[in-house]
Amino acid sequence: MKTNRRTFLGGVSTAAVLSASGVALAQKKYDDGATDKEIKIGHTNPYSGPASSYGVIGKGEEAYWKSVNERGGINGRMVKFITLDDGYSPPKTVELVRQLVEQEKVLCLFNTLGTPTNTAIHRYMNQKKVPMLYVATGASKWGKPKEFPWTMGYQPDYHTEAVIYAKHILATVKDAKIGVLMQNDDYGKDYWEGFKDGLGKDVNKVVKHVTYETTDPTVDSQIIQLKDSGANVFFNISIPKFAAQAIRKAADIGWKPVSYLNNVSSSVASTLKPAGLENSQGQITALWLMDPTDKQWNENAEMKAWRAWMNKYMPGANQDDGNYIYAYSACYLMEQTLKKCGDTLTRENVMRQAANIQKLRVPLLLPGITVSTSPTDFYPVQSVQLATFKGETWNLFGDIMSAEGS
Repeated sequence: MKTNRRTFLGGVSTAAVLSASGVALAQKKYDDGATDKEIKIGHTNPYSGPASSYGVIGKGEEAYWKSVNERGGINGRMVKFITLDDGYSPPKTVELVRQLVEQEKVLCLFNTLGTPTNTAIHRYMNQKKVPMLYVATGASKWGKPKEFPWTMGYQPDYHTEAVIYAKHILATVKDAKIGVLMQNDDYGKDYWEGFKDGLGKDVNKVVKHVTYETTDPTVDSQIIQLKDSGANVFFNISIPKFAAQAIRKAADIGWKPVSYLNNVSSSVASTLKPAGLENSQGQITALWLMDPTDKQWNENAEMKAWRAWMNKYMPGANQDDGNYIYAYSACYLMEQTLKKCGDTLTRENVMRQAANIQKLRVPLLLPGITVSTSPTDFYPVQSVQLATFKGETWNLFGDIMSAEGS
């Protein structure tokens, strides 16, 4: 009889048996980092160093998982969120991630921040077959499921964003002479390659291309070079510290190009206020999340819920900093992914669920933007809308765009 029953079960899905019998035959399955009571998630963030303005993302995520646990956790399991400071230093990231995977034995990494830092652990994580999900960088390399099936991005990729800027310049700026400031690493190069692709046969409109290292004290000399080149368009590919320096220096020397600022430095609190709001007027960027300084969202239900959450879990935090919105939205997506895993908290199932999302509305994404993935599409968000800075906030204009539809 037992043999016959096994044969029968082998011929139908477990779900069908469950629905027919009502008997809970499903077995709980766990990998390292998951138990009946707990899910361990690992994270690295630059709480110190040249990219420390992004530290608020990690703090926001800590608060989010605390709030999840207060609601009863995920399917009854508490989330243990282990976040470590890598200072935006790739060797330090490698050391800390080895600690998270081999000693802490986390189920997965989540929203580890930085292109150079994630690049340093990319192959290691895929060799270990540990998910690195919704990484906090838009490099296009995070969306290659064939080569790297254990890594998935979150935000719109830098290549797509840069293509959109290039096409906008060609469509709106007559006799464009473009100057480019670029961080000299994979993050900067990804934007740069996309920008060149977007310009196509007009790539010769770039009259000056200069780089900086994250160890440089300032980018003042680079901005002087760009002005001296005669450029009337500026593409600023830099993280907040250097983006703010660039905007301020341009104002100091009287250089007033049409200025495009990469999204990763679009925070009013982290970039534009340090640069001086008066110096930031007219900056153009691409947004995909609601900007907390934009008054049009004041009565939006998602924004009101977020502010209430911030008041409760992050009292005193600067709610003008869009990095907190980024953190909240990424955590929401991760929470939904883990919920879908049910009692099968294996690393393979975590990736399977992450790669099967259809038009999920994630709070605080711009209206019209949703999250979709598939086993062959590891780019969760692929749309942006252009915005220009006026007064004290970003003002959206035009339509929602992607590289294909822009």
